[in-house]
Formats: sequence, C-alpha cells, structure tokens
Amino acid sequence: MLTITINIVYIMLSLSLLMAFVRLTRGPSLPDRVVSLELIASIVVAFVGVHAVDTGVANLLDVAIVIALTSFLAAVGFARFLERGGPR
Repeated sequence: MLTITINIVYIMLSLSLLMAFVRLTRGPSLPDRVVSLELIASIVVAFVGVHAVDTGVANLLDVAIVIALTSFLAAVGFARFLERGGPR
C-alpha cells in the first residue's frame, strides 16, 4: 500500500513540475518566471523528501534543507533585483 501511495505522489509531483516548467517558459513577465522558479525548487525539495521516505535514507533530508535554503536566498535576491527596477 505504501508503494502505491509513493508512486502516486511521484506522479503528482511530476505533473506539477511539468506545469511549473510550462509557466517558467511561457510566463509573460519576469515576476511570473521568478515565482515559477521558486515553485520548481519547492517541488524538487518535495521529490527529495519523498525519495528519502521511500528509500529510508535520512541523510537526503539534509540535502532537501540545503536546496530549500538556497532557493529561498535566490528568491530574496530576485525580489531585491525586481524591487530596484529589474532589467534596464
């Protein structure tokens, strides 16, 4: 039963990753692309977390934390870039 649930979660995460990638490529403005990039990073963290639960390797959670912190810092950097006027 757990294997079926994990496979369903992998499928749902894959579909959400695909939709976020579509928004990243088609986004009409730069803020839309930044938000979709942050969403992609969150989905990757979710993938790593589900994989850690699936395999039982707890060290992968450290990787997920590092990815989440890095994406947060990147989002803050993009927000400051957009606040100061964006591309000129």
